[in-house]
Amino acid sequence: MALGQAYSLTMADHDDGPNEPTEVDPVDPFADEVPPETEPVRAGEELNWEAIEAHLRAELPSDLETEGPFKVDQFPNGAANLTYLVSFGSTELVLRRPPFGTLAPGAHDMKREYKVLSQLWRQFDRAPRAYLFSDDHNIAGADFFVMERRRGEVVRGVVPAAMRSHDRVGHRMGLALVDAMAEFHLLNPEQLGLGDLGRPDGFMARQVSGWKKRWDLVADPQYDKAMTDIHQQLEATLPDAQRVSFVHNDLKLDNCMFDPSDPDRVVAFFDWDMTTLGDPFADLGTLLNYWPDPSDPEEARRASHDGMERMGLPSRAEISAHYGERTGLDVSSAPWYEAFGQWKTGVVVQQLHHRWVVGDSTDERMETIAEKLPTLIDSAADLLA
Repeated sequence: MALGQAYSLTMADHDDGPNEPTEVDPVDPFADEVPPETEPVRAGEELNWEAIEAHLRAELPSDLETEGPFKVDQFPNGAANLTYLVSFGSTELVLRRPPFGTLAPGAHDMKREYKVLSQLWRQFDRAPRAYLFSDDHNIAGADFFVMERRRGEVVRGVVPAAMRSHDRVGHRMGLALVDAMAEFHLLNPEQLGLGDLGRPDGFMARQVSGWKKRWDLVADPQYDKAMTDIHQQLEATLPDAQRVSFVHNDLKLDNCMFDPSDPDRVVAFFDWDMTTLGDPFADLGTLLNYWPDPSDPEEARRASHDGMERMGLPSRAEISAHYGERTGLDVSSAPWYEAFGQWKTGVVVQQLHHRWVVGDSTDERMETIAEKLPTLIDSAADLLA
């Protein structure tokens, strides 16, 4: 199973911490098969399209052309928030709403994502612009928002055909992601009117305690002691934050989009619903948590998608060093944040499996998603040793 292929982190409180993977055969990263970007809407995930169409035609900004025929497809490669491509003729927009079922308090916060994206695009061009938010559940069954559609290539274990002619494409894409992340972390939230987005004091301490509470709600008894031991080690060795920054909370390779003509350029980040203020190393740890490394044994791969380890990506050590160069921050504490990322991912996979067990998710991928939990536990423990 390719850990991380389709999940995002389910978060009960943006300040306590924030946050679904598919059984696939190993793929050649330069093969022709690339997952489709959009597909028809999945059965069971249809919304009230008549109500949505009427609302959007009435409420979207007047500079958006909405006179054409209405059409809906779905972005199928995630498994948390529901994301749809809605079109009015040639005008394409993205609609996002939470998944169905019982949600943790504060999770899948569309209002927060709208708040961030309605402002951030003005100074950070990797942020798509948000146009509209609604909390009228009679329209789409939940809070939702609409944002611009970005064009580019999303990398999910296969190098897109449009990028295969570039020299050292994997390595360049990896460093481009770090460059964009560093630029994001050096922004001033106050200047963007987003200084109230979170409570940065004690951010990582709340992350650690918050994720332990989440584990306790869904704990598998056979792994409870090991997960609790790691929690205690994380608390005892908590680093001090070096600065207060925006924190995206789910930065990984397939949550960004590249310019196909330039692998040194990230054109967009996605999934902003957990964005807050805190320690930027939380994002570095998340990225390292997902990142494959040439030294990883096959049974301990961290690739978000099978094939990533054969794409020529930079190593985790290169990722950390490049981030330090771009931000001027000391990256010696990066292993702690990486360990936290592995432990947190262990909580996440158990949460997602639990949702399948109790019937809140019908996604068959979630039946076996927790099989990686022992590997995550071992990795976190090794990083903290």
